Amino acid sequence: MAEEKKFDPFRPSQPSIPGIPERPATQHADKPPAPVSFDALAERRTKPARPSSATWAILILAAAVITCGGLWYWNSTFAPSHAANAPETTAAVPAMPALQATSREAKSPPLERGLPVGPGVIATTEELPKPWSAKRFLFRGPLSAEPLPAMVVRLPDSQYWGFSLQEPFGSCELEYMTDLAKIASDYNFHATHPMLGDPCTHAVYDLARYGQSGPDGSLVRGAIIQGTGTRPPFAIEIRVRGNQVSAVRME
Repeated sequence: MAEEKKFDPFRPSQPSIPGIPERPATQHADKPPAPVSFDALAERRTKPARPSSATWAILILAAAVITCGGLWYWNSTFAPSHAANAPETTAAVPAMPALQATSREAKSPPLERGLPVGPGVIATTEELPKPWSAKRFLFRGPLSAEPLPAMVVRLPDSQYWGFSLQEPFGSCELEYMTDLAKIASDYNFHATHPMLGDPCTHAVYDLARYGQSGPDGSLVRGAIIQGTGTRPPFAIEIRVRGNQVSAVRME
């Protein structure tokens, strides 16, 4: 006698539809997935995923391409060319003729050490005992901290005249000449007393005469009596107190 099917109220039988075969009932229902613990969740977040073999292959291929490209760029850019290994051939450059030293700086001798520096006392009357006696000193100009070569001369009328030895608006140093034969030979000028000369332009200045110092018509000692120049040498005010000769200021 066949066993009677027990009626399960939680699993009712499937309805029978004519023309459609009945599906056999599953013996066991699918079990729901087990819950994941918090430790497993944390491990999934912190543990990086391992790349697959295909990913590794793509990375290796990309590294090879980058390496080959870098080597090609280095060889084409920084490697010496074959022409560099060839012996150099340079065309003979004709020697230039030596230029005559005409620079104004070349004719400016270095400043002498041990000279008195103005403003201040730069000489005594005993050092300038007779007319055309002269003494060199240094003077700090109003626009430059560098001391400029200067000179004080005792004139025949017992006046003391100071002036800058630097060429006006130039850098050549003027020379005070007491040798009349030198004036005649170097400057082709026959003088009767000491003169001031410019070795760069061969201009001759006469301290016994006044010359125009600017467009305003003001006069200053050191007229240009031969050659060309912009003006007489820049004057330095000289004061005598007792036997001390002081340089005060430059125009």
